[in-house]
Amino acid sequence: MTDKNKNLAQLAEAGVSIWLDDLSRERLSSGNLAELIETSSVSGVTTNPTIFASALSDGAAYDEQLRGLGQVDVGEAIRELTSTDVRNACDLFQPIHQATDGVDGRVSIEVEPGLARDTEGTVEQAALLHRMVDRENVLIKIPAAIEGLDAIRRTLAAGISVNVTLIFSVERYRQVMDAWLGGLEDAQAAGKDISTIHSVASFFVSRVDAEVDKRLEAIGTDEALALKGRAAIANARIAYAAWQEVMASERWGRLKAAGAHPQRPLWASTGVKSADYPDTMYVTELVAPDCVNTMPEKTLQAVADHGSITGDTITSNVDDAVQVLGQLAEVGIDMDEVVVKLEDEGVSKFIDSWEELVGTVGSAMKASRA
Repeated sequence: MTDKNKNLAQLAEAGVSIWLDDLSRERLSSGNLAELIETSSVSGVTTNPTIFASALSDGAAYDEQLRGLGQVDVGEAIRELTSTDVRNACDLFQPIHQATDGVDGRVSIEVEPGLARDTEGTVEQAALLHRMVDRENVLIKIPAAIEGLDAIRRTLAAGISVNVTLIFSVERYRQVMDAWLGGLEDAQAAGKDISTIHSVASFFVSRVDAEVDKRLEAIGTDEALALKGRAAIANARIAYAAWQEVMASERWGRLKAAGAHPQRPLWASTGVKSADYPDTMYVTELVAPDCVNTMPEKTLQAVADHGSITGDTITSNVDDAVQVLGQLAEVGIDMDEVVVKLEDEGVSKFIDSWEELVGTVGSAMKASRA
């Protein structure tokens, strides 16, 4: 048996599920993903339109399936290609899924980004993707735009497990948790087995620092510059404290007693975007029980090589996190404005990636018919 990397094993032992933020057919066929499961404690995978745009740019890996699709439109072709990869990844993770009672061994697939502000369209496509992948360990990713909250509740109520994505603010995170609880309550009222419904909430990290740091540099005072690189971790730690509050609530207690599983906080966007910061900081500074950290491979390798895992780095630092956000407000940072901008940009970036994906697959379809 291959030895597991010590640093990543310690991270998993501290209660953080390690998911890879990447998927491609080449990763599956080469055995690379299976190796990461074996050696790097990887217990799940997340995907998004950007990841699939990159994967599908390697047309050779998908040529045979494209030729067999016949006369379908580009959107349907993309769903067929991506759901095939997700289904195969789900099968690879099935032993972990079974061993963890469905908590890990999860693979995510996202609804089209253009539906982020279309509640009905999101609900319909979430159900469609769930049917297409046809595996119990799939998670359907739904953006946490305000229009997505009802879609999240209704999808969970239908018995479909959900990865809520693009969360930037603690206020929105509380709304997401309310939608999750409501979805479980609706499912329970409809007679569904709520023990089979799982969810994670993807709270984005590095993009917060990228935006806040830019604003701190524009302010330019010593007090402002001293706060660079501190906003994102503080924001995430306060989000974890909000999650703990919900976990201690009577509302959750009733659902837990009926067999429900917690909606775990997932730290997303954990690759650093500034060379000024340690390349492992969005992992080592966000360690606590019952979290997920989804990492690009570069970050996974950095943690494996030199990440220092020292146990829980969140729960004893919440007071400091509150202080940091207070200091940011004092120097003129409007976090409400920051998170609205980041949500809008996040949706736009995924739409851009989707359009790139449409172009890539459209060209490949033409070539396969030539």
